[in-house]
Amino acid sequence: MKRFLVFLGIVLSTICSVVRAQEVDYIPDISLDMRGGYAQDFSGGAGRFFGDGLYLNVDGIISSSLSYSFNHRLASSYYEDNSGFNGTNWLTLTYETGDFAFTAGKDGLLFGSFEYDAYDLDSYYDMNSAFYNEFDCWQWGVSAAWYPAEDHEFLLQVARSPLSDENVSIAAGWRGSWEGFESYWTANLWGKDRGMIPAVALGNRFTFGNLTVDLDLSARFGDTYLSGAAAILAPSYQIGEWGRAFTKIGIDRDNTFFGCGFEYFPLKENKSIRLHAAYTCNDYTVGNMINIGLTWKLNVTQTIKNIFTKLN
Repeated sequence: MKRFLVFLGIVLSTICSVVRAQEVDYIPDISLDMRGGYAQDFSGGAGRFFGDGLYLNVDGIISSSLSYSFNHRLASSYYEDNSGFNGTNWLTLTYETGDFAFTAGKDGLLFGSFEYDAYDLDSYYDMNSAFYNEFDCWQWGVSAAWYPAEDHEFLLQVARSPLSDENVSIAAGWRGSWEGFESYWTANLWGKDRGMIPAVALGNRFTFGNLTVDLDLSARFGDTYLSGAAAILAPSYQIGEWGRAFTKIGIDRDNTFFGCGFEYFPLKENKSIRLHAAYTCNDYTVGNMINIGLTWKLNVTQTIKNIFTKLN
């Protein structure tokens, strides 16, 4: 905590200096995200108040072609070790030139699934596949992206393998977007001992007005804890600027899971505060559970800007 306070002090001092110099384009966007609430397990008959985590986000640019992004778990109930870089989800430096982008650092491994791509605090863990909850996705490596046309992106990544620190992971992917349809497909090779474990994932998103339907299909081969196939169907409906109703059903290996819920945004002009209520049911962690909670995002940068505006 002491190191974090020192780090935060340096960051705040930097922001203050930049604000005074009116170099607005280079002010980092800093926020603190938190989610907590109450969960009732009907199978075990137990209930508890909980805090999912407190996350620090820092995003900014160094030049017109160089940017950075940092996300760190200051506290989390879903990870055993949050110390040092173990608590860092991503820490990346990206260089963009023309139709290409190159990224180095710690990042999420490419895997073509919209469920997998969700931010921790936007995901309901007991409503997710076993793969999502077990996969060690945050790894050090490098990646490249090519944008041959608008709304199309080809990706290549080489990183540390989730199965062995001494091996590499290789992934190639494609993301495309048309009116009413978005794709996220990847082919993966995860290094283990002297071999490579293959996997393929096909994420598909269909949009019909306010209705969005995600269909994720994946297969992981080889004799590892990741092996198996998954199929996930996740429809959601956006209600104006203030609400979202969602449901989800899937099977991963021999495990089935289901859930439904509602999110409410009391501040209609932004999404910094969110209330949720969700019912989840699965056969690999807990049975039937109701989860009620609050997610909030404190925009540190905007708060400091507002303070300086009032002082001036």
